[in-house]
Amino acid sequence: MTRNPWLPPVWLMGLCNFPLGAYYAVMLLTLPQLLAANSVPQQQIAYTTAVGLVPSFCSFLLSPLIDWRFRRRTYAIVFAGMAALMAFSALTFIRELGLLTVFLFFGSASVTLYYAAIGGWLGGLVGSEDKSRLGAWFTVANFGGGGFTAVIAIILLRELPFQLGAIILSLLLLAPLPVLAFLPAPPADRRLASDSFREFFREVLALLGRRTVLWTLLLFAMPAASFALTNQLSGLGRDFGASEQLVGIVAGAGVSMAGIVGSLIVPRLIREFRPLHLYLLIGSVGCLFTLMLIGLPRTPAIFALAVLGENAFQSAAFAVESTIILRGIGNNNPLAATQYALLAAAPTFPIAYMQAVDGTAYAGGGLSGSFLADGFVGLVACAILASLFWLVRRQSEEISPS
Repeated sequence: MTRNPWLPPVWLMGLCNFPLGAYYAVMLLTLPQLLAANSVPQQQIAYTTAVGLVPSFCSFLLSPLIDWRFRRRTYAIVFAGMAALMAFSALTFIRELGLLTVFLFFGSASVTLYYAAIGGWLGGLVGSEDKSRLGAWFTVANFGGGGFTAVIAIILLRELPFQLGAIILSLLLLAPLPVLAFLPAPPADRRLASDSFREFFREVLALLGRRTVLWTLLLFAMPAASFALTNQLSGLGRDFGASEQLVGIVAGAGVSMAGIVGSLIVPRLIREFRPLHLYLLIGSVGCLFTLMLIGLPRTPAIFALAVLGENAFQSAAFAVESTIILRGIGNNNPLAATQYALLAAAPTFPIAYMQAVDGTAYAGGGLSGSFLADGFVGLVACAILASLFWLVRRQSEEISPS
């Protein structure tokens, strides 16, 4: 596919994923700090954010709507606006936990569907040679946007009148709209747009029957490269003797830099390895890194190493996942957003259950227990997947994610 000379640089298109990282930074980092300052119990904070996370792995059930009737640009703009409105509403009603939880839930659903819309849309605009770079910059925008937002959010909300700070913070989610407004946006497939809703979902069910889709779902549903420890380590700084200031720096600017570096390495490596092989390689090396942490001293420096390393490996895995998804949906795919949303939701599943596994292991064996569980289970998953794909590939090349 020849690159459209009227398209902006791939990195600029990839940065349109900024709202995803920014929204979840507000939900998972900023709001818990504000709630804790208001003396809300930690258990209630955890429940509120857990409910807010639910749409991140089930919004794909609504994703067929993005391929129906209207251009994906329309859906992207609408869902970005809804995410910004829900973020502002959550900050405004922070003392009303019931309303706050509702706003977080619908905001998470909105930003997840926004991500599906731009994934299906922009992925179809670039050629196969640029899909890896686009996937990498999607991940850069996610990690970088989250870190940037986490750093400035409290400053905006504390240094300015709270309501003004909330408005500015929410408007950040609309930052990509000027770029999206000028990108070419093909109309929805005429047949799908004119068919009855029943016929439309028949096409969606046919998508789920494709072997490449099913094998990719299996790949992502296994904990081969989930690196779920990234969601726990920032709360375990005391185990390493790390100060709150160090934890804040590492969890903010440090994680952003690690995520950006991990993401941008992938387009270079993808030239040397097939995406499937690279995904399992990142998972295996990352798991060995996790196991190595068991024998290291519990010092602030090792805390920083653990957080930065785990996030670098996770961001690299995310970038490869995006490459596999973008190559899988191809170009001129009328169900591109649906397929993108479905496959992008799959990697959140092992992160969720491995977080429970790691937490249980921590309760029984402390940090060493968590490192052992996460690293060992991940290595076993990599070995199972490598063996399975090797055996079945001998029968059909179609099963291997490209």
